[in-house]
Amino acid sequence: MTPAHRRIVQILIDHAADIGFLSSMELAHLANVSQPSVSRFAVALGFDGFLDMRRSFRSISEPVSATPAERANKYQAAAAAEAANVAALSAGLSDLALISEIGSVLATSKPLVVLGLRASASLATQFAYFAAKVHPDVREIVNGGSLIDDQLEHASAAGATCLLAFAMPLYPRETITALQYAKQLGLKVAVVADPAFRGQGDLADFILAARINSSLVFDSGAASFVLVSVLLDAMCDAMPEHAEARLEYGDRSSRRRKVFIR
Repeated sequence: MTPAHRRIVQILIDHAADIGFLSSMELAHLANVSQPSVSRFAVALGFDGFLDMRRSFRSISEPVSATPAERANKYQAAAAAEAANVAALSAGLSDLALISEIGSVLATSKPLVVLGLRASASLATQFAYFAAKVHPDVREIVNGGSLIDDQLEHASAAGATCLLAFAMPLYPRETITALQYAKQLGLKVAVVADPAFRGQGDLADFILAARINSSLVFDSGAASFVLVSVLLDAMCDAMPEHAEARLEYGDRSSRRRKVFIR
């Protein structure tokens, strides 16, 4: 789906009880899209147009009085949706054995390659920044192009055994190609993505899913940033003495150089 269509879907979910009684203009306003986008969405679903889609929704729903949550403005609703996504992530983190295994795979890969392109670059950068404080060799890939293959080859030749990739929607074609090439090189692939990524096929040995919120103009993904910290913690657990020693060394160095004001 296009970003506009995903925002419309989110509104349909959030306002399921009343959606059959909204005008196309009201739905467009709630989803922050144009009126033609709403019409195109209805046609894409197989309806003759918006009115046909609304009749269908109206036949299966009855209007209800708005709850306080439903009366919230769109920014409050977006924050509430993110809180629900983090709560869903909490339930999905019950498999400690899996998280521990991923942490061990990350810790023993030397170098450790971290990939995140376009919208996922910030996740890769955050992970790589903190991972470098405890891991001896972290190699970050946040730029696309043919150099990705070179970087993966160099890392593999240097002893890398794992690629950690962040692949939040929309998925760049270069990300998918990089995962495929990493598998060809024999690297284990761990991916942090949204639940829909599983439809991309057998590209990963490990997948940790984090839901995103698409109700605003641009997606937000608080749950994916929680996973960054979870993976860092799991990696440190897999190398406790080494991680502690490097953290202590880093703290002494930053204090000596007065890096931080506090």
